Amino acid sequence: MQSFSESYKQAGVDITAGYKAVELMKKHIASTHTSGVCSDVGGFGGLFELDLTGISKPVLVSGTDGVGTKLKMAFLMDKHDTVGIDCVAMCVNDIICCGAKPLFFLDYIACGKNVPERIADIVKGVAEGCVQSGAALIGGETAEMPGFYPVDEYDLAGYSTGVVDKEKIVDNKTMCAGDIIIGLPSSGVHSNGFSLVRKVFDVENKDIKTPIEELGGKSVGETLLTPTKIYVKPVLALLDEVKVKGISHITGGGFYENIPRSIPSGLCAKINKNDIKVLPIFDLIAKVGNIPERDMFNTFNMGVGMSITVAKEDAQKALEILKANGEDAYIIGEIVEDKENKIELL
Repeated sequence: MQSFSESYKQAGVDITAGYKAVELMKKHIASTHTSGVCSDVGGFGGLFELDLTGISKPVLVSGTDGVGTKLKMAFLMDKHDTVGIDCVAMCVNDIICCGAKPLFFLDYIACGKNVPERIADIVKGVAEGCVQSGAALIGGETAEMPGFYPVDEYDLAGYSTGVVDKEKIVDNKTMCAGDIIIGLPSSGVHSNGFSLVRKVFDVENKDIKTPIEELGGKSVGETLLTPTKIYVKPVLALLDEVKVKGISHITGGGFYENIPRSIPSGLCAKINKNDIKVLPIFDLIAKVGNIPERDMFNTFNMGVGMSITVAKEDAQKALEILKANGEDAYIIGEIVEDKENKIELL
């Protein structure tokens, strides 16, 4: 007999809705399964068998993150099947910075009311993000929390683990002056800076659904919901053939906070702002919000979601590999000596 509690339902938690949500999401979860998956949905833990072929000293790399207040855009647009991609991206794009291949992912959804179809839509996005990154979705949790979250709102977070051979961990030990910094284009605002974005566009009170010319005929809401690009597969392809000296995932804090994280003391990333292919959404944010250029580059990715540093002699090969793997990569700067600063935007 299936579990059911009328008393719990009267308190706002419908257990049967949870069962229905699991049934609806099973096909999405199955689409992510890789050869390492050893468990099915419904267990108390997700099991994954490590294949260490070709790895002499395995190091596990983990990352966890959420989608932040970008979720407010999903609520306003009543579109819930892409924020799961954002959740996966924010985790796997971080661990690839160490050179780690994502193995598996777990999600956590907390909501005011479990609407099975909406939960399944969220997990559909998570599954798509897992497919894009090659990670298996091996578990998760949906918590119905009436009185804590509004009935039409939810929070979404995730966790991923990857593996890298200790000898192949990407660090900055060999970085030196003269190295080249390559930028990988973003798909948009990604999942950072949305508290500022929402204030600029006053999204709760203004029209965000009407198409506008400055965004190529898309609405503000549609543009802002564009899912975060996942860089795992092209970066792994690059790592197979080129010595990479540093990788930065450009998230909250923009260029000024994230690129220096991959730069050792005594060196500086010199970025030519005129070379950055700024996306129209950022021009619009700056215009509508009257935001100074310095603040824009210190908050948003500005059209560059990831930076990769390689030796000057490897730069052309790196560009060719990245472009062959679907990334319109281009040079955005170089490494120079500087004892005071880790980044300069000129």
